[in-house]
Amino acid sequence: MLRGIFDFNALKQLVSGANHIKVRLDAMHGVVGPYVKKIVCEELGAAADGAFNCVPKEDFGGHHPDPNLTYASDLVNAMKGGEYDLGAAFDGDGDRNMVLGKHGFFVNPSDSVAIIAANITCIPYFQKTGVKGLARSMPTSGALDNVAKALKMNLYETPTGWKFFGNLMDAGKLSLCGEESFGTGSDHIREKDGLWAVLAWMSILAHRKQSVEEIMKDHWNKFGRNFFTRYDYEEVDSDKANTMIKELEAKMFDKSFVGQKFSSGDKSYEVAVSDNFAYIDPVDGSVSKNQVKDGTKKASREASQHGTWGLRIIFSDGSRIIFRLSGTGSAGATVRLYIDSYEKDPAKIYGDAQVMLKPLVEIALKISGLHEKTGRTGPTVIT
Repeated sequence: MLRGIFDFNALKQLVSGANHIKVRLDAMHGVVGPYVKKIVCEELGAAADGAFNCVPKEDFGGHHPDPNLTYASDLVNAMKGGEYDLGAAFDGDGDRNMVLGKHGFFVNPSDSVAIIAANITCIPYFQKTGVKGLARSMPTSGALDNVAKALKMNLYETPTGWKFFGNLMDAGKLSLCGEESFGTGSDHIREKDGLWAVLAWMSILAHRKQSVEEIMKDHWNKFGRNFFTRYDYEEVDSDKANTMIKELEAKMFDKSFVGQKFSSGDKSYEVAVSDNFAYIDPVDGSVSKNQVKDGTKKASREASQHGTWGLRIIFSDGSRIIFRLSGTGSAGATVRLYIDSYEKDPAKIYGDAQVMLKPLVEIALKISGLHEKTGRTGPTVIT
């Protein structure tokens, strides 16, 4: 299937030709390891040291197989040395991916799907099928929206959960989609596909003959940049997390909340929209509301278990603060805070995301009282 989607001759030139790049792909001892060795090393001819942690292990080698900057630190450190041009990590079942450039240049997952969309004609599969539409999950940054608008492609904003993308694919409305939690995919299958995403990036590198960092910076210059971060507070006491969300919701839905101004440092933001995200599926008309109506403990628990909360504060400049509560962790609840802010000023687009977003993070923590109400002093993971 992958041979029919990508130009393997071009990819072979990229990783083993005369002026080849060096790749470092970390399977984190998950199931994608044998595929990395077979396809990237044997089929495409990349050096053997390009495949790392590629023997699947039941305990993932004692590590947490999550492809992010915290848990894939082996890859991050290897990339920082400057020996490798393209790095990627995959999770346990291989559906999620993280992409890095030389010297550890991090590609935010929200940006990753936007880059693939903006360069989609580099991939033979889409030259044949055309682009039916693009989609992102609600918490994912608006980077994909900017590409869709510029290239006049249909864009769908869905709840978190791949089934919503699948419905659109089955109806012939969707070609490419992604989510901020390191999931990227296309309509070649009905699930996110980490190896496919990395081969898509390799196709873009082969076509454009630029580095990951150059491609990313060219993209920001053309489309503007969505500074984005996600704070994960893992294993939070479920009752405390539910109480915090319930009190936050009451504050957000007070009539006086919209129009309020919040400041941090020299930045000031005015609330334009305050809601709980709802989605009407354009295929079957089903409605997905991320709101627990009766507020009972049972309903709150169900919301936690299914990760259905999607409280959004959208400011007049388009910046967004999003809170979600998920019970998918091994213990307790996970509170997720998402911050998204668009910037088109060429003088600011290369800034550090955490520095640029610090005022919005401080405002989010102030509005929610997250630290005080959960007893936490900071997030477990920052993406």
